[in-house]
Amino acid sequence: MSKEILIDVHYDQTRVAVLENGDLAEIHIEDNDEQRTVGNIYRGKVINVLPGIQAAFVNIELEKNAFLYVGDINTDKSVFEFSDSDGQTEKTLQMPCIRYLLKEGQELTVQVMKEPMGTKGARVTTNITLPGRYTVLMPTVNYVGVSRRIGKEAERQRLKEIAEQIKPESMGIIMRTAAAEKDTSDFLPDVDFLLRIWSKIQEREQKGKVPRLLHKDESIIYRTLRDLFTPEVTRLVINNREEYEKILEWAGFISPAMKNRVEYVGPDRNLFELYGLENKIEKAIQKKVWLKNGGYLIIEPTEALTVIDVNTGRYVGDKNLGQTVLNTNLEAAEEIARQIRLRDIGGIIVIDFIDMEEEEHRRQVLETLKNALKNDRTRTNVLGFTELGLVEMTRKKVRNRLSHTLLKPCPYCSGTGKVYSGNMVLARIEKELERIARDNNIFAALVEVHSDIARLWLEEDGRSLEILEEELDLRIILRINDLMHIEDANIQPLPGYEDALNIIKDNEDSVYTTRFLKLFDTER
Repeated sequence: MSKEILIDVHYDQTRVAVLENGDLAEIHIEDNDEQRTVGNIYRGKVINVLPGIQAAFVNIELEKNAFLYVGDINTDKSVFEFSDSDGQTEKTLQMPCIRYLLKEGQELTVQVMKEPMGTKGARVTTNITLPGRYTVLMPTVNYVGVSRRIGKEAERQRLKEIAEQIKPESMGIIMRTAAAEKDTSDFLPDVDFLLRIWSKIQEREQKGKVPRLLHKDESIIYRTLRDLFTPEVTRLVINNREEYEKILEWAGFISPAMKNRVEYVGPDRNLFELYGLENKIEKAIQKKVWLKNGGYLIIEPTEALTVIDVNTGRYVGDKNLGQTVLNTNLEAAEEIARQIRLRDIGGIIVIDFIDMEEEEHRRQVLETLKNALKNDRTRTNVLGFTELGLVEMTRKKVRNRLSHTLLKPCPYCSGTGKVYSGNMVLARIEKELERIARDNNIFAALVEVHSDIARLWLEEDGRSLEILEEELDLRIILRINDLMHIEDANIQPLPGYEDALNIIKDNEDSVYTTRFLKLFDTER
């Protein structure tokens, strides 16, 4: 598989795209004024301890307090001191109660494991992890692990033995996927570098105000090199000279052979446009995704889960109905895996494939989905078909999905994607006119609305507007303004005849009157 990385650097934003066989597989965006917090380490202060949900809220100097679940607390005695004299707390550590571990006002060091999302604050843990190129150092636990993406059991065992040799005392080491086929000498600089970072963090723990930042995770470019620039990558292209030089220096240190894969493109060229990615990014936030065979997906995110619906669309097949459905579902399974990864969809995902009668067809679709998800670095778990014929799966939620980064809720529809119908808008306007006419002694009212609402109101030559005027004993002057939102209306009470006449004279080309028009014509 051909794999490329494009890094587009601008003064206020950096974008990283991963291409697999020419298709956009991942997109990462970081604004200079809104950088991510995952991986950052803070010295925080416990604000609330809530035994009812076995969690605490910790002030780490972000907009919202962070959420610390009891299962994310390191109960090692070297980290926490327990105040009870009978040792009862230690006996219950296998099923700990958070009130024995934390108290309000307590200071502790935590690391962000999930970005703040919506109304929720960041999720944090006391189990610190420091990722390097080949290893992950876990200073607060005594543990050895190997990446699950390394499938060969002999290689896994070899890396475990190396990890036991290089592991600092009372600390943990995880061997990353990039560690495969590497020698012990490749890991020693990595571990030494991470130990120096941990030492600096421990020094910063001892002094300064609380809450405060102890360690900030590296920039998006460094993380890209650390996590994505693997031997499988054939090219890395960047449009910033300064960062290009840094990448060459880093590549020369890690693997001199990879320096030849780094290319520089001048800043006068739009790198993403050059590779046709701008349109692909636009499509990655749309609800509807077309399949190559003419079918399509509908992707609907909600607060609790994401729903994906599969439809045959324009695809009619060339054999029987069962084969048509199977072909559509197989292509959809591959595209769904790609879209989940590209859009960074996390949490619970429910997929409504087109109904299949044969069990073998369902097995093929499920197998295709699982195989397509193997390219995803984020952990996924496909649970299979439910009794209703829906596929349930989960994907680890670490950061906000792509649509949250690129879009914000519509200020008009509040994110519903819909606006009030014209009849509903008219009903609201008429109720407001009734209130104004009832509470005020006025001659007329100027109503300013969008042309679509005005057109609806003036159906049947304005008869409905005339009826309203008669009921309210109020003259209505209608002014059209297409710059207004379709749901909005400006209503201005006009106390007397002269006020109304002046409005008409000043807005002769943009107002409409009913029975008041004859009066104006007489004056004119």
